[in-house]
Amino acid sequence: MSIMNTQKIEINLLLDAMKMAYGYDFSGYSFDMLTRRILDTLSKCECTRVADMIPKILSDPEFFSVLVYNISIPVTEMFRDPSFYNCLRHQVLPVLKTCSHIKVWHAGCASGEEVYSMAILLKEEGLYDKCQIYATDINDIALKKARDGVYRASDMAQYTQNYQRAGGTATFSDYYHAKYDWAKIDASLKKNVTFANHNLVTEGVFGEMNLILCRNVFIYFNRELQDEVLNLFIESLCHDGILCLGRSESLRFSNVEEAFEDISTDEKIFQICRLRVSGV
Repeated sequence: MSIMNTQKIEINLLLDAMKMAYGYDFSGYSFDMLTRRILDTLSKCECTRVADMIPKILSDPEFFSVLVYNISIPVTEMFRDPSFYNCLRHQVLPVLKTCSHIKVWHAGCASGEEVYSMAILLKEEGLYDKCQIYATDINDIALKKARDGVYRASDMAQYTQNYQRAGGTATFSDYYHAKYDWAKIDASLKKNVTFANHNLVTEGVFGEMNLILCRNVFIYFNRELQDEVLNLFIESLCHDGILCLGRSESLRFSNVEEAFEDISTDEKIFQICRLRVSGV
């Protein structure tokens, strides 16, 4: 048997062990992406083969958490894709201003930079006090970083540029406190945010959301899993709810494409059409 085939078998056995022992199902993720990230973890740990990682995750939950972190953590930053936040400010938030209470779900929130970006935007538009943000991820290590809201001070220059390009109306440094090499997000941006572990693959509906953001997560899913998660989002959105995907993601060719109308094709922002969902 070739080395490539042996490695593929070992990776599948590792994924089976993760599912059986911890309930983490990565079967719908891109196999090429999983292979790259598992092998990257292998190169940094004491194991010599992928098969050696199986008893290690079963006996060491901390190592399992590191492996999940390496598999699932996406690249993120505050106000990533500034034009997206400009579009939210001018085309989405005016719609939400008519709501008495606003519920936002950040699905796949990673280490929290985009959650706090959304909180800043809501605050500047006078909506934060009537908003509840649910920030979820499969990755407990990333969630802890998100809850802490502590980031490298060296990143703040880029984040400031992003914020300004996104149409920020205040001074970005007002939203964090810098000390030595670290910057801590101001506590006022956390008061209406709930962080929680949630697995889009295996867990259920977050009901009656006005806005769902799941940006740059679908690029890791195969088409079948994308369709499953999109149906989950439909069930979780309220009447006229809004869904935001990442720049390289799309509803095209999905089984729910006809259930949404475009708000911005460039920024991948869509509004649910309940008449189409119900088939009327």
